[in-house]
Amino acid sequence: MSHLLAPTLKLSNGVEIPQLGLGTWPMNDAESAPVVAAALEMGYRHIDTAENYQNETGVGQGVRASGVPREQVFVTTKFNRQWHSIAGVQQACEASLRRLGLDYIDLLLVHWPNPEQGRYVEAFEGLLQVQARGLVRAVGTSNFKPAHLAQLFERGLCPQVNQIQLDPYHARPDLVDIHQAKGIVTETWGPVGRGSQMLADPAICAVAERVGRTPAQVVLRWHTQQGFLPIPKSSNPQRLAENLACFDFELSDAEIRRLAALSRPDPNAPDADVFGH
Repeated sequence: MSHLLAPTLKLSNGVEIPQLGLGTWPMNDAESAPVVAAALEMGYRHIDTAENYQNETGVGQGVRASGVPREQVFVTTKFNRQWHSIAGVQQACEASLRRLGLDYIDLLLVHWPNPEQGRYVEAFEGLLQVQARGLVRAVGTSNFKPAHLAQLFERGLCPQVNQIQLDPYHARPDLVDIHQAKGIVTETWGPVGRGSQMLADPAICAVAERVGRTPAQVVLRWHTQQGFLPIPKSSNPQRLAENLACFDFELSDAEIRRLAALSRPDPNAPDADVFGH
């Protein structure tokens, strides 16, 4: 069985984060436990969950069942809008720790900004408090747009990670530029497309043919060569292995640009100004 490990990126506070994670939505507890255990045995070292996925208990069971030492596993989770306050984040963090059965969380994220509620700055301040208590090693945001990040920056606050929808069809250069300027790691959900025909795109398939890899491996390499951190979801053992094996080949600069040029408007993409939980 392969024990290929993903390289790591260094967050702004020095914490090392594996550059490829396993997404667990929409698996439930019963589904996620064996998949997480199998992925960790295969060489994955980064698992992504959330309160809203309702599978933190299963993820924690999978981590323990894998036999991989806790300190070698990077666990990310996220909390919902009702916890957007200093005290609320403390409660959300402690509840996630109980469900996961862990002593600490490696990365805790504000799942959506919910700007109409207007409390995401306070939520981030709450994150800094649980980080100071040692309950969380790194803190960040998810689905924050430039205007949401600007509200944090104005107060001298800066996430270590912003997890966003990003792929060759959603290149998000406005956010990527801000992340690079501020030392924020760009983590990408839906990195190989979500129900789209992206993996059948002729431009992607042509690159896959040149390098002798699957279209999904090409797209994941497109992410990682740019310094992004993709979180693909799969429960299929073969695809899990293929996704992890995306670091031992290179795309040319022209191919990176060609794939980014596939970006197009998507009226169905969730808009963090109006969608959130």
